Amino acid sequence: MAHSLVTLLEDVKGGHRLTELEAVSLFKTHDRQVWKIAAAADEVREAKVGDDVTYVRNQNINVTNLCVNTCGFCGYSKKPGDEGIYFHDKAEIQRKAKMAHERRVSEICTVSGLHPDFTAKSYTDVYRWIHEAAPGIHLHASNPMEVAYAARRSHISTVEVLDLMKQAGLGSMCGTAAEILVDEIRQKICREKIMTRDWIRIITEAHGLGIKSTATIMYGHCESYEDQVRHLAILRDIQDETGGFTEFVPLSFIHMNTPLYRQGKARAGATGREDLLMVAIGRLFLDNFANIQVSWVKEGIKLAQLGLIAGANDLGGTMFEESISKGAGAVNTDYLDPAEMQRVAEDVGRPLRRRTTLYEKL
Repeated sequence: MAHSLVTLLEDVKGGHRLTELEAVSLFKTHDRQVWKIAAAADEVREAKVGDDVTYVRNQNINVTNLCVNTCGFCGYSKKPGDEGIYFHDKAEIQRKAKMAHERRVSEICTVSGLHPDFTAKSYTDVYRWIHEAAPGIHLHASNPMEVAYAARRSHISTVEVLDLMKQAGLGSMCGTAAEILVDEIRQKICREKIMTRDWIRIITEAHGLGIKSTATIMYGHCESYEDQVRHLAILRDIQDETGGFTEFVPLSFIHMNTPLYRQGKARAGATGREDLLMVAIGRLFLDNFANIQVSWVKEGIKLAQLGLIAGANDLGGTMFEESISKGAGAVNTDYLDPAEMQRVAEDVGRPLRRRTTLYEKL
């Protein structure tokens, strides 16, 4: 394997586009060859985007934790009658938005369950309230599942929903609800979520309307390496077509409090080797993506730092309010001080640079 691995990595650095089979073979690397893959990815990163480690000053606003779906990997959502339900009204959402404005964040990201009473108007109202309280801020919100849900509840098309969201001030969309874009896996982990073809259609519609989005993968539960690579191939195909993805964000499955893990249907998350390889192979396989983000929320700051020398160039956001990973059992997810980001970036010999949501350097 060693000789062919070195040859393959040299070919990729020279412009060869990895096939799905080749990518699967890289994910199956178990020994010190992992470092060779990471080093090659880091060289590709340096050639493509330079040495800056970027981050965004952002704040999450969690609207409600009531949700009609029951995803097996979620420890956050509540059902009617559960304890600890919240559903923030206009006053509370605007209070949080004002706080974000005072903290000089450039991005507000809304996170929400699929509330039983939500329609398209529910989403657009929230966006308008936020812009009222925090003018000039970039709104990064919604995802293909929410768009499909709003369309169904309001009896309009998903394109119409996206158009209404854009008019209400949506700046860019979250490429979440993707999990693993393989229907067989979706049936096991998020049966009520939209199918792969719908996710692809809606994200493509968003890009067509000039709404950029992130791209994510949620891995380390019950999927295979083949499934992971199929997912990456779908993202690469969409990016070939639209160029609408701003970044790739691997999200490592946080298992502790999730039904999927407690019922013995998922493993205890990805290993450190797999986390590192997802960043590195993401960089090598997604040759049409400029930015690869490491999630300190999912992996902790130490492993996230290692991702920066395995192909990643972005540390994501400061957060200020995080409840999805926390609900699943992660700790220390609430806020990451840019001073700490600077410490870990400079420790690997790289400068930290603040950016906007759409990757303009500030």
